[in-house]
Amino acid sequence: MEALPSNGSPMENKGFKSKVVLVTGGSRGIGKGVALEFAKQGAHIAFNYLRNEKAAEETQKEIEAFGVRCLRMRAHLGDTTKIKRLFDAVRHEYGRLDVLVNNAASGVNLPADELQEKHWDWTMGINVKAGWLCAIEASELMIDGGHIINITSEGSRKVLPNYFAVGTSKAALEAVTRYLAVELASKDISVNAVSGGYVQTGALDAFPDKEKMVAEGQKTLGGRMVTAQDIADTVIFLCSPHADMIRGQIILVDGGATLRAH
Repeated sequence: MEALPSNGSPMENKGFKSKVVLVTGGSRGIGKGVALEFAKQGAHIAFNYLRNEKAAEETQKEIEAFGVRCLRMRAHLGDTTKIKRLFDAVRHEYGRLDVLVNNAASGVNLPADELQEKHWDWTMGINVKAGWLCAIEASELMIDGGHIINITSEGSRKVLPNYFAVGTSKAALEAVTRYLAVELASKDISVNAVSGGYVQTGALDAFPDKEKMVAEGQKTLGGRMVTAQDIADTVIFLCSPHADMIRGQIILVDGGATLRAH
């Protein structure tokens, strides 16, 4: 398909009208919140999902309700051939890319001594390797510069129960953020990460101590849990001209919860 006309450098224009945004794992949770916020501001959206076809279809309809285009594609990001197909589809549909949000994440919640090698490889493949490969693919489509945002978590710095593989993968993703911020700067691509505290999404259902996590998550200075919308608002800001000089940073959105000693 013919490339969409460019609105010029993302660093010079206000708003996201007619920009092209790819959100990995964009059918639910934080990814869906980010995709919807960009669509609300006029951006065309692409997102991938892994298993839940119904959720993906519903998200696409919600995105298109804002009058923008939406590319929905099933793609397992632990498979490098699927990553290439995803970006080939974005290239064919839109001809370029302005924003990549590396949100897709997976992992096995077990302590280190119970974790198997296949669990480690699965987690690192999706949470770190895919983030790196998607960033490189995206940089080839960012013809006017652009923005890459990696979604990480406080488990990269704080030791959480049964979070060994995911926590270390998020720490690695934060290192990837810093390196790419330097290496992609010559292409006018800014790279940052957003780290959430306990975010109120369905992902908490995967933890056996969900009720305890929700209780902890509510102990913020704002008096409520962090939501997907809070993360989306931060991503939007980092992709705006107002954040031009924020590069290679990990922006913590936790409502001030980590300021208190527990």
